[in-house]
Amino acid sequence: MTTIATSTRPLVTADNADWKSLKAAATALQAHQQQDGSIADPAAHAEAARLVATIQDAITRLAPSFPHDADYLELLVADFARWVEGGFGIPDFLDSLQAFQPQKQRIDGLQHLVVFPMYTQNGSTNRLVEAVLIEVIWPEFIAGLEGGEYSNKLFVPIRFVDFTAGYDTNSAVLFPETVAVRQTPTFTWGAIFADREAARFRRVLKAAAETTSLELPEDAAELLEDQELTQRTFVMWDLIHDRTHMRGDLPFDPFMIKQRMPFFLYSLEELRCDLTAFREAVRIEKDEEADPDARRHAKLVQYAVIFDRIFRFAITGSRVRNYDGLGGQLLFAWMHQHHVLHWTDSKLSIDWAEAADVVIELGARIEELYWRSIDRPKTAHWLAAYQLISETVTPHPASVWAKGPEALPLAGPPRALTDQVLDDEFPLSMFYEALEKKMRPVIESTTGITGATAA
Repeated sequence: MTTIATSTRPLVTADNADWKSLKAAATALQAHQQQDGSIADPAAHAEAARLVATIQDAITRLAPSFPHDADYLELLVADFARWVEGGFGIPDFLDSLQAFQPQKQRIDGLQHLVVFPMYTQNGSTNRLVEAVLIEVIWPEFIAGLEGGEYSNKLFVPIRFVDFTAGYDTNSAVLFPETVAVRQTPTFTWGAIFADREAARFRRVLKAAAETTSLELPEDAAELLEDQELTQRTFVMWDLIHDRTHMRGDLPFDPFMIKQRMPFFLYSLEELRCDLTAFREAVRIEKDEEADPDARRHAKLVQYAVIFDRIFRFAITGSRVRNYDGLGGQLLFAWMHQHHVLHWTDSKLSIDWAEAADVVIELGARIEELYWRSIDRPKTAHWLAAYQLISETVTPHPASVWAKGPEALPLAGPPRALTDQVLDDEFPLSMFYEALEKKMRPVIESTTGITGATAA
């Protein structure tokens, strides 16, 4: 069995005086910053310099609690000094960012102090100075999986201790590409807040199950009662999902989110990664030689993928190019049309004995699409992807894409095709329209949630 290191250092809590001083100064500083992170008003520079000095002093005082981050914290203080000396232009924290390497010490309970001018995905689009106090989540069975078939050296699962306003949002990721820098470095890590994922999942699943009269299997019901169990489940899901973006028969850049393409292609890519995690979880659950803890969580990953996709993803966010929403709609409709998910007498039920094979079949269809598309032109791949989805989820009646290739501007640049995709190309079904109205307050209530606040 893998032996995992656990941090034994005294924890820095949200009530720590130096942390509270840093957080307050960063919050006050944000009020002076522009969207790009600069401070344009010369009249604000004296106050901003005072606030930065407070931040620097707090970092220096807190640094002994983070000896594993000593070089990064020293460079962080220097980056703040250079920003002040440069007249508060667009900040550049490349030096400290490159020194911050949390993926090198994935130790359960290890803390990091993260302070950067950055935007927060699914949160603030402004590159403001944000401060986040985090802890690594690294269970023994996850260390075993990552050290074996599921290697992912960039993956860092974490939980919140405390944060500034940019993370009092729906953002559940901490990515280095959000930080203000002078040039784009090679990114060596990506962190996901498993505690936020787990907490909002538990709240949404509880409400959705009650609303739809869904009877949860006994082991799935455990997720509603145990935050620690659920966040470990999400760590396993995220580990396999994250590495899948870089593996498989990919007919494009795996980080295609940065490209201008029809949003339904992003739907398939994210769903492909989730269904890969689902398939691998089924395999691990059935492997009698696998770690018992891994097998237990593997079963829970299957519930998490299905429930998060059909209950939260499908009805969260706006209907403007909502690719995660479409992925949830597709999974629900696929399961319904393959007769393992039923909405009868205003009651939802799932045939769990047959569900796994049906879900795996959808993943196989997407993988076949990718494999065939390596030999296809871009527009042909797009058309094939649209056909795969529209066979299961009904397009908008006004859709040009739904009319087929004859109605589309195929002779022009690919951008013309993308422009023809409606913002809400695949509207919610009548079932989801009704569910969304009932679930909207619950989903909105998860903004800013953490494992601690959920309890």
